[in-house]
Amino acid sequence: MNPSFKMFWIALCFLVTSYSSFAQVTDSAYVRDNYTKIERQIPMRDGVKLFTAIYIPKDKNQKYPFMLNRTPYTSSPYGENQYKTTLGPDPLFLKEGFIFVYQDVRGRWMSEGEFVDVRPQIVHKKSKKDIDESTDTYDTIDWLIKNVPNNNGKAGIYGISYPGFYSTASLPGAHPGLKAVSPQAPVTDWFHGDDFHHNGAFMLSDAFNFYSVFGVPRPKPITPDKGPKSFKFPIKDNYRFFLSVGALKNVKLKYFGDTIKFWNDLMAHGTYDSFWKAMDIRQHLTDVKPAVLVVGGFFDAEDAYGALHTYQAIEKQNPKARNSLVMGPWFHGGWSRGTGASFGDIQFGQQTSIWYQQNLEFPFFMQYLKDKKDANIAEATIFLTGSNQWKKFSSWPPQDTEEKTLYFQANGKLSFTAPETGTSFDEYESDPNNPIPYQQGIQEKRTREYMIDDQRFAARRPDVKVYQTDVLTEDITLTGPLMAKLSVSTTGTDADYIVKLIDAYPEDEADPAINPKGIIMGGYEMLVRGEVMRGKFRNSFEQPEAFVPGQITKVNYALPDVGHTFKKGHRIMIQVQNSWFPLVDRNPQQFLDIYHADDKDFQKATHRIYHDKAHASALTVTVLKP
Repeated sequence: MNPSFKMFWIALCFLVTSYSSFAQVTDSAYVRDNYTKIERQIPMRDGVKLFTAIYIPKDKNQKYPFMLNRTPYTSSPYGENQYKTTLGPDPLFLKEGFIFVYQDVRGRWMSEGEFVDVRPQIVHKKSKKDIDESTDTYDTIDWLIKNVPNNNGKAGIYGISYPGFYSTASLPGAHPGLKAVSPQAPVTDWFHGDDFHHNGAFMLSDAFNFYSVFGVPRPKPITPDKGPKSFKFPIKDNYRFFLSVGALKNVKLKYFGDTIKFWNDLMAHGTYDSFWKAMDIRQHLTDVKPAVLVVGGFFDAEDAYGALHTYQAIEKQNPKARNSLVMGPWFHGGWSRGTGASFGDIQFGQQTSIWYQQNLEFPFFMQYLKDKKDANIAEATIFLTGSNQWKKFSSWPPQDTEEKTLYFQANGKLSFTAPETGTSFDEYESDPNNPIPYQQGIQEKRTREYMIDDQRFAARRPDVKVYQTDVLTEDITLTGPLMAKLSVSTTGTDADYIVKLIDAYPEDEADPAINPKGIIMGGYEMLVRGEVMRGKFRNSFEQPEAFVPGQITKVNYALPDVGHTFKKGHRIMIQVQNSWFPLVDRNPQQFLDIYHADDKDFQKATHRIYHDKAHASALTVTVLKP
């Protein structure tokens, strides 16, 4: 890099950082000058009290609705003379004026009671002792309306990730005053697609990193300064660290012991049993009365599944509900952090997060909480990467589409034409003691950028099979679900399958104009979607089945929806592999209880991916009609 340009870049970064710090201080002063903060222990129907911080506008010339955020991550700062630096879902809310409410959920931080992860709903409540997150939300809103002066009797609730789950949980039996709900990247299903399992495969890195801190017991109410500290990794390279741990059961032996209850629950429930079924909030999303705005990111490493499937569940079970979906080019919570002009190495040509805040989030709550003009929000507002444009659809997935199939071919080819050859396959060896990393380079913790990162590092490995189309002669836009349909065999009795959909850039693609990392975009392989399937669950998540060694077997599974345009001059690429470490735990490639496997159980296996007339392997896609 030119030395003078480098100095300019450093100075620019310093100015941006300084401005951000100044803005934060300014916001803090504004909050203090314009809001009165009070703290209350709000009683629930069973007598347990939940700590709640309430910010009330000092201007009494109007009545205000409530904006509620229920969280297990602390409603700090604590103390009525300690103020947040900003309030609400995005900066537009602060000066508009709402009564902002932050609550520690039951059993977390300064609230009383026992915390239960993704607390199951109680359908038929028989007494005041039958509580769940829906009743706690109802009781909170009821108390606020009756006890906080100058309110207009309306409440909205929002939250990202775990607070997104609490937003969803407000919907069953909602309080009449609850008018607008926005579950954002909501935790929804911890076995099929959110956070800790994807299609039954254990998301090792996320589960370990989360519960090494979050899962530490809290015997009594505490503030963050007295709470658990971050885990200190003895090896900074997460790939080498988790290899050093060995089999999953060693995590408890070496690090957690019996202190992390939910980790032990994870290890005890290796199939989709009643434990996981009870935690799925979707089955209870009936008779939904508040307006709902579900928000998610296509590149969300934690809960892309939750946003899509929460929307779908409400839509299916409440045909007349006011229910809309927003999916943008974001990482986990990216719509509320930064401008959204880029993610990782990819530029989007516009400030997607700010556009969403100004045109969707703020107008949504203004319409339903302050009776302002119709926000005119479409059924589905989707940002298509590649073409980098927002699109409004009357349904999701869109109706004006065509299902097509991308077939694997011999010699690494990929085509919309089915193979006509006789027996044809790719054969390779997979070694769980030399697993394929999920990302290039060295990371201490799982990064968010892996969801969109360059996959050239993986394509170089002999245990990753690569298939790609010829250069596209026209744009192809995929909107909606993907279905992997593999014909495979293995010399083992179990296997994981990872299918990755990739946008392969032209070799003459220009590098970014401002390029401090020296990214080479020519031949870039942008990950559009990747998903894992634990092979033993291919036919049932409740009743796993072994593979018969050497027998050709179908492995079909859905990948989360996409919204992406493969531009003319690019190629569509698919990569298939059997490990994704340490994002996903290692499969021993033997049919057994992986959570209690021994180090000696991890064995090499020879795999075949078939691509012939009788045994085709493919990815079914949904193509948006021009």
